[in-house]
Amino acid sequence: MTETIMAEGLEGVIAGRTAISSVAQDGLWYWGYSIEELARQSTFEEVAYLMLNGELPDEKQLLHFSERMFLARAEAEPALRLLPEIPKDAILMDVLRTCVSLLAHHDPQTSDNSHEANISKSERLMGQAAEIVPAWFRVIDGKQPVPPRPGLSHAGQILYQLHGDEPDPVAVETLDMTLILYAEHEYNASTFAARTTVSTLSDMHSAIVSAIGTLKGPLHGGANEKAMDIFEELESPDHAESWLRERLEKRERVMGFGHRVYKNGDHRAVVLGEKAKELAKTHTDRDWAGIYDVLVNTVLNEKGLHPNVDFPCGLAYLLLGLPRDICTPLFVASRLSGWCAHVTEQLDNNRLIRPLSEYIGPDPRPYVPMVER
Repeated sequence: MTETIMAEGLEGVIAGRTAISSVAQDGLWYWGYSIEELARQSTFEEVAYLMLNGELPDEKQLLHFSERMFLARAEAEPALRLLPEIPKDAILMDVLRTCVSLLAHHDPQTSDNSHEANISKSERLMGQAAEIVPAWFRVIDGKQPVPPRPGLSHAGQILYQLHGDEPDPVAVETLDMTLILYAEHEYNASTFAARTTVSTLSDMHSAIVSAIGTLKGPLHGGANEKAMDIFEELESPDHAESWLRERLEKRERVMGFGHRVYKNGDHRAVVLGEKAKELAKTHTDRDWAGIYDVLVNTVLNEKGLHPNVDFPCGLAYLLLGLPRDICTPLFVASRLSGWCAHVTEQLDNNRLIRPLSEYIGPDPRPYVPMVER
């Protein structure tokens, strides 16, 4: 008889197999490629193609893939028409969840779970989400969404449609890097939710709705927003150190540090930390790089915790002038590539995900009639 193992939160439990990414103490790989190499040398479009196809594209494949994602932006029109009807104080994660559900009604392949159909739906969803996120911020500001402009990269398009201006090349490079670093992370909570949903032979859109709802929770998404708040509050490296020590003395948690898997440091944070400090050189109102280093070094020395990717992302997004509420939705625009790859992989070789639970309720007892209670 097979021994049943119980682990709270499934921590340490291998729940399935995937060829998409590998998460370990010594790094993160997408389809065997080091995240450091991809972040420093690749583009999000290349990485998104890799996620869905298992190989990096050649020049022609990348061009056609990028064109398909660009054209898919126009197919977000049903969702864009809905945006003005949604209360302006709605959470964008809820808006995205609603929009993906709505777009399922307009996708000609919604119910087709073949490999080819899932790849096509994946490309459309990535283009559509990248169209909806900046459009929402325009709508709640009483402005018209900015139409996409041919010739811009995926990251450049997001910045252009958000601000309406030609995006700065360094800003585009920085946002592009965050999209690469957030694209995939194995069996995290939202990915597992998507795989569980589609393991019932549900569809891609339903799985993505599940994933967005899961990512909305503050124990999974939103840490980069909290990190953004921290940086916004601090005026100098000295202020950063006094602020931090005060919180450490009160045993308050500082968001953006520590990781369940990366006990010796998040490799994504190293790469993005370098980029964020490079971006900081173009902002002379504060010593942003000094503030960053003081926080990182103090937490490491005092608590033994390394920053995770959300911490430098908070600084990067602040310096990019992005609205605080866009952080987790941008995570969605990136992680869609990983989610869709996992949904496709699950359906290509499906087995219903149905774990057991350990019962801790009352012992067996007889039913008591109403008159005797």
